[in-house]
This record gives sequence, C-alpha cells and structure tokens, in this order.
Amino acid sequence: MDNQLDFMAGRVTAGKMTRREFMGKATALGVSAVVASSMFADAVHAAGPVKGGSMKAAMNGGASSDTLDPALVASEGTHAILRQWGDTLAFVSNTGEIVPGLAESIESSADAKTWHFKIRKGVEYHNGKTMTPEDVVATVERHSDESSTSGALGIVSGIESMKINGDTVTFNLLDASADFPYLMADYHLVVQPNGGKDAPAAGIGTGPYQVEVNQPGVRTAYKKFANDWDDTRGHADEVEVLIINDATARTAALQSGQVQMINRIDPKVAKLLDRAPGISVQNISGPGHYVFIMRTETAPFDNNDLRMALKFAINREEMVDKILRGYGSVGNDFPINAAYPLFDDSIAQRKYDIDMAAKYYKQSGHDGSPIILRTADGAFPGAVDAASLFQQSAQAAGIPLEIKREPDDGYWSEVWNKKPFCASYWGGRPVQDQMYATAYQSTADWNDTEFKRPDFDTLLIEAKGETDLVKRKALYSEMAYMVRDEGGLILPMFNDYIDATSDNIAGYVGDPLGGLMNDFALSRCWVKA
Repeated sequence: MDNQLDFMAGRVTAGKMTRREFMGKATALGVSAVVASSMFADAVHAAGPVKGGSMKAAMNGGASSDTLDPALVASEGTHAILRQWGDTLAFVSNTGEIVPGLAESIESSADAKTWHFKIRKGVEYHNGKTMTPEDVVATVERHSDESSTSGALGIVSGIESMKINGDTVTFNLLDASADFPYLMADYHLVVQPNGGKDAPAAGIGTGPYQVEVNQPGVRTAYKKFANDWDDTRGHADEVEVLIINDATARTAALQSGQVQMINRIDPKVAKLLDRAPGISVQNISGPGHYVFIMRTETAPFDNNDLRMALKFAINREEMVDKILRGYGSVGNDFPINAAYPLFDDSIAQRKYDIDMAAKYYKQSGHDGSPIILRTADGAFPGAVDAASLFQQSAQAAGIPLEIKREPDDGYWSEVWNKKPFCASYWGGRPVQDQMYATAYQSTADWNDTEFKRPDFDTLLIEAKGETDLVKRKALYSEMAYMVRDEGGLILPMFNDYIDATSDNIAGYVGDPLGGLMNDFALSRCWVKA
C-alpha cells in the first residue's frame, strides 16, 4: 500500500492527479480522510508554489455600505478583502498555533501580565512608508478607545499601558492573560500607518496585495505588492474578490470559470458539486456556528423565561439534518465546542422539548403577540429555511414566532447587532478567551446579545490568567452555563466550512477557523502551471 500511496503522491506533485481522485483512491486503500487530506497537502506543497497568473474568489457577506476600515469588518466578504492587504502582529496556523507576523518574536513575563513583541524591521507599507513600532501602538490605541466601534474593543480593553523600547512594543496588562498573542492575532488589529487614525478606510497595509479597485458590495481588485516582507505568499500577479451573495449565482460563477474559488457552498448541493468536472469541494469542521440572537436588554427578550422557552422550542437535530445535511453538529446555546481546548463535554445537551417550551412560555407572561425573528439568505446558508423550521417547532409549543425576511444588502449594518431578534453566524475564535471577550464581555462592542454580567466578566479575567488547566477548564465551564441558561444566544448548530475550488488551483489546505483557508486562500494558493 505504501508504494501505491507514494506513486499517487508523485502524480499529485506532477500535477497529474486531482484532489478528488487522490482522496477517492486513498479511501479505497483504507486510508482515513484526515490522513489522506494531509498526504495530499504535503504532495501539493512538494511541487512548490507557481508564481504569476491571476485568481478570483466569489464571496458572500458584502454590501454597498462596506468599508475597508478593519475595525468595522463584520462579514465573510469584508474579512476576505481585509486579509489580502492587511497584516497583524501574529497569525494563528490551521493547527491552532501562534505564528509570527509583523512581530518576529513574542515573549512574556512569568505571570503573563507583561508581553514583549519585537517588531520586524524594514517592513514597507503599500504607500512606500516604513512600518514602525509607533504604528503598532497607535493601532491598538485606536481600537481600544472607549468610543470605538471596533470589533476588537473587548479583547484590547485589558491592556493597561504600552511602551516602546527600540524595536520592541511592551504591553502591560491589567490582569494576566496566557492567550494574549491569540488576541493580538485578531483580524481587526491590522497594523496601519499611524494606526489608521488619519485614514482608517484607506486600505493601506503591509499585506501581499495592494488595493487597486474597491467597489463596496461589488468587487475589490488587487495587484501583487512588489516589496512584500513575506516571500512565502502572494503568488499571483493579480487577485480579486467578487461579492456574490446569492449561493446559486456563486456556484454558477465557479462552474463557468468566472472565478476559481467560492465560499459557503449550500450543503444541499455540496456532494453534487464535488462530482462536477474540474471542481473540488473542500469542507472542514471547526468552531463556526449558526445562531439566532436575542438582545437581553430589549423587550420582550429581557425576560429569561421567554428566552428559555425559545431555546427549548428549537429542534437542533432536525436543523443539522435538513439545513446542514450532516455538514456540522448540534449546538448547546453556548459558543464553544470540541474544537476548543478545555471544552467541557459533560454539559448536558439541550434538546427540543415541547412541554418545557410551553411551561417557560406560560411562566414568561408573554401577551401572545407575534415574536419577530429577522433573517436573510445571507445570514448563513439555509438561514431562511432554518427560521421556518424554528417557526414550526415553536408553534407546536404554542409560541407565536413570525419570520421577517430582510434583504441581504445592509443586513449586517442595519439588522445584526441592532434588531432585537435575528439570525446570524459566528466564525468562532482559536481560544475561549477570545470568543468570550469578543462577544460576551459586558464592554464588547460586538456583544450582540447584550449579555452584561459583571460576575461573568470577573470569571473571564480569572480564567485568562489561570495557568492551572484543570481550574481554568472549571472556570470556562461555569461561564458556559451562564451563557447557556441566562444569555440571549440560541445556538442550534456548529457548521462545517464548505468551499469549492477549481482544480487548476494548488496549495489549498483547510483551516478550521474559517472558510477559504480562513480567507487566506488567495494569498497562499497558486495557479497550476
């Protein structure tokens, strides 16, 4: 069998065998999908990247109101656009490890309250200026301003002070944080000239590609940045992100050759698309989740009995089966699953229970008026159908759920984080500290459920500084129960990321933190010769 696998790997390296062919033959030989996928990736990279050519990706999650300001990036389309031109101090690998970025080395004090980031020398911005440690400090200052609407506000709020010593930026924290480098890898914290204080939406960064054309909600085109500090990326001469929110239209764009990669494949067509000639479907599980969010300080969702009624009124297994078609797993109303270190798998799984839903609904004293749930096609794949299933299962418990379908354009600026009850998604984060600090800490700008609990905040601070993993896991478990039983999150399912690429694209390696290699595919893949 080893000789057969070596022969197959050689054909992959020579560009004579596609991923689909390799995976099919390896599976027939009894090789697991995980091992086969790793072998295929090794074989592809053995050939080395090919320089030149152009690549296009079609993405969902864009609107005419989009901006290049990293602080305001909130959807998959804008995230992919940001990844091409901007860099952070560190990155997270597809295996969950911290990789140096604009900081070439990271060290901490023994108590994890002081962190030293040594900034790379000679890194050039797209406008020809040199990146400095002062730019790093200014970047963090902008995102940590109390009036900031940055999605990173919650994760930088624990920084007490910063100082520069030569090429090193030192962060002094209010409380210990063992995962601080992961927080500084947050995509909002792209280092910009003067931190972006002067021109936050200029799209000037240190990334592999520089912006040539930006039409919000339509397309963003780039050319290769000749003076990129990292020669292991940016293999194409030109790349482009097209915003195509409709899943059918995105798929058609790939099949016609208009683009070479797309995100968010509808699970209903994934297996069929994978059989199409010249196309490979890529899927990977991770911490991403599809949700319905209730704002707990806004009536009628300020009533926990009503929130509990809705949590018991959703049929999670049905949604995973009918919406995800098995490309995912059931959720439990807190944003953590087995993809995270220190996940507590002893927390009982909440199930669909008509009697419990009816009991809590009666206890809530709700007046029987329609409960409005807003959704859109672009909220997540199958969001409208998922809302309809929710409506039916809630109706069986006597809960009057009414679905309001919103347009995709403007959904993330006008509905999410504003309306009392809506469909949404989260990409997850590499560590629990970052997920909770981004969306559940009281001061977080992206606290979309208005979950504001001082006791939860205290636990978060204690957990991030706890070096005893048993104690830390117990703290995270206590936090999970708080969110699950008293928060505004209804989390029916964790989703796989399902993407598709043309077979003339090489270098694709799945990343559990997001689709299209956590949106690095355009900068890390290449066009086959």
